[in-house]
Amino acid sequence: MMELPKDVEWIIETLENAGYEAYVVGGCVRDMVLKRIPQDWDITTSARPQEVKALFLRTIDTGIAHGTVTVMKNHIGYEVTTYRIDGEYEDSRHPKSVEFTDNLLLDLERRDFTINAMAYNHTRGFVDAFSGVQDIENHMIRCVGDARTRFDEDALRMLRAVRFSGQLGFTIEEKTLQAIKEKAGDLSHISAERIRTELVKLLTAKDAVQLRVAYQAGMTKIFFAEFDRMMELEQKNPHHIYTVGEHTIHGIEVMNFFWGKYTVDFDSSLIPEEITILAKKLRSGMTEKEHRILCTAMLFHDIGKPDTMVVDKEGIGHFHGHQKAGEKIAGRVLKRLTFDNETISLVKHLILWHDYRFTESLKAMRHAIAKIGKENMPYLFLVQLSDILSQNPETFEEKLQRVSCAVGLWEEIIASEAALELKDLKISGKDLIQAGISPGPKLGRILKDALEYVLEEPECNQKELLMDWIGKNFL
Repeated sequence: MMELPKDVEWIIETLENAGYEAYVVGGCVRDMVLKRIPQDWDITTSARPQEVKALFLRTIDTGIAHGTVTVMKNHIGYEVTTYRIDGEYEDSRHPKSVEFTDNLLLDLERRDFTINAMAYNHTRGFVDAFSGVQDIENHMIRCVGDARTRFDEDALRMLRAVRFSGQLGFTIEEKTLQAIKEKAGDLSHISAERIRTELVKLLTAKDAVQLRVAYQAGMTKIFFAEFDRMMELEQKNPHHIYTVGEHTIHGIEVMNFFWGKYTVDFDSSLIPEEITILAKKLRSGMTEKEHRILCTAMLFHDIGKPDTMVVDKEGIGHFHGHQKAGEKIAGRVLKRLTFDNETISLVKHLILWHDYRFTESLKAMRHAIAKIGKENMPYLFLVQLSDILSQNPETFEEKLQRVSCAVGLWEEIIASEAALELKDLKISGKDLIQAGISPGPKLGRILKDALEYVLEEPECNQKELLMDWIGKNFL
């Protein structure tokens, strides 16, 4: 017997006591079978939407035309959807019509994958008409019924198959994968927003290397052709043993390892323990959104390489300027895929600086932090570590030492509370105006020069010393 939240049981019992059938269905049932804690609880019922609304005090017409009513209980919304049969699909997304039914199995057979087509009721029991449990046991992603039909109904299901494969560490069943290869072009009918949502979930999955399947099946060619160019570009450089795309995939995998998301197949033997500890310290306190942004940064960090590659007379590939080129390309693609402005801004910034080589001195580090932004440093260090650990293992040691040293210098500078940006100065524009400097561009330039001065001489960040320095140089 599976344990349901009390409010979910109450909704089901209310429907059942009124003479209707009701079950939890879909992802929450799958997660219970997997012994995971469900994030959402969806309920399916034989009751029609108006009948559901009549039984509960607080409801929201979430998608009433398609049979969905949200029942509010203790400030939480639970979607309750009538058993339904979808009509013909015209746009690889929406059915022309929806027909309600009293037959649970007819409702389950329209769902995407067998692992999502199970239902449970605490009195009626477990319904698994399409062998979802068996596919979970076999670690298999398989469509319900004919895969081509399921993908005709909603082309996004092809990318969802890869996403579930990445999240669960499952393999896509052969017929399902073949149908994806045949129907991949239909993703052109799907909105960029829906594609982006699935892509980010895949990037942060424990088996994010399944992104390779999206490429091999022809999906990325439809919505992210720039990635295909990366997958097909040999780097011809002793620092790299992978194509740009494969290097990118490994970089995402390393980033997820730092966040504790990885499969048993991930080989962490090449990652020194002290680097794992360092990465854990760097990401301490970061949010899931920051994790998503960092994985997105890894996806895009070398996107400028195909446009900048040159091969010298010795046959060695070089990518001068790929950081700036990548920043511009990533900005266009991220906008096209409807990423939010915060993500776009930070990812572009990290791409621009991801190859920066830190000099082993406090003075140089202060200047670097001032240029890059002290709030961005932990992100950049994690990107650099992930980048290095997805290159040629023979070149790891010196590069990892350089980043570790940079982290140490950064920590020392932050602890010293050295001035690293204008707001850290012990003087302000108001002080300069009182000293006789008129508001305007000159005042701003003097403040910037003062910051440069204290980056060189941090002990001089005192009001009296700074005003004396300004008086000698600008008044």
